[in-house]
Amino acid sequence: MEKIVIVGDSTASIKEPSARPETGWGEKISRYLPQHQIVNLAKNGRSSKSFIEEGRLLQAKKELHAGDYLLIQFGHNDQKTDSRGTTPVEYQHNLATFVQTARQQQATPILLTSITRLHYVDQQKLDPLAVGPYPLAMCAFATSLDVVCLNLFAVTQRFFSALEPQQAKTYFLHLEKNQHPNYPAGITDNTHLNDQGATAVAKLVAKCLTNAPLLLAQQVLLD
Repeated sequence: MEKIVIVGDSTASIKEPSARPETGWGEKISRYLPQHQIVNLAKNGRSSKSFIEEGRLLQAKKELHAGDYLLIQFGHNDQKTDSRGTTPVEYQHNLATFVQTARQQQATPILLTSITRLHYVDQQKLDPLAVGPYPLAMCAFATSLDVVCLNLFAVTQRFFSALEPQQAKTYFLHLEKNQHPNYPAGITDNTHLNDQGATAVAKLVAKCLTNAPLLLAQQVLLD
């Protein structure tokens, strides 16, 4: 069985029970790819830089074999001003390392731009720079190296822009005080998804894959 290995940040990762109902889209993607083994190595708080520095890419490399796929999604934490942060050029250099690692294992790299944050520039329009310059930097890099790139940032911007803001919030980690035992004080989080949001984004990823120039496109099962 071919593997799909996911590397990325908290928007894709598997969550600890203490973080629920926060959910990563990578936890939901298997329903659309039943013929593949999903290995989700995405980790909260990681950037393209810190993921490599911590040896997590080497872990992914050990999982990859000929015919497998490496899904690569970073950007949210590359925005940070701490040690995890990267410039767009550094980000592209790091992406090159991920792509080269996959290709060394005769696996296929697939880049995914970050999902949007739920940041509005007015009452209805989402901020086109909600994840800074990183989605554009990834798209440009993908073109230069002829790597398949799923523009999930653009897709999620369209999806959430089509909803009223109050409805869009129901896909993210928004909880009132005492609504959930993990967040007794409540939480307003416009970056991380809940179960409904992760399910919706996983389906968007699956739809993007059906249009990708890959054999994998024929193996996606949509509802």
